[in-house]
Amino acid sequence: MKQLNIRLDDAVHEALEQRAEAAGMSLPDYARKVLAEEADERRERFLTAAAHFAQAWGPAFEAEFGPHPAPAPARDAAADAA
Repeated sequence: MKQLNIRLDDAVHEALEQRAEAAGMSLPDYARKVLAEEADERRERFLTAAAHFAQAWGPAFEAEFGPHPAPAPARDAAADAA
């Protein structure tokens, strides 16, 4: 197994820590997952094909089923605790 050491500025490090925490992962595990996904050519081909499919067929889906619903508003954790 190879090791990679990189330097990150504070803002990037903080953003990655927050994403790792939200995913329930340690920062090294999260970084390993993100880098592995980025290196996976199948994932890149899938995303390219999905973008092409959405562009080509999106209007037909919207005409048949209506527009994509708006995302639900974010819940306020303080209000939930009350």
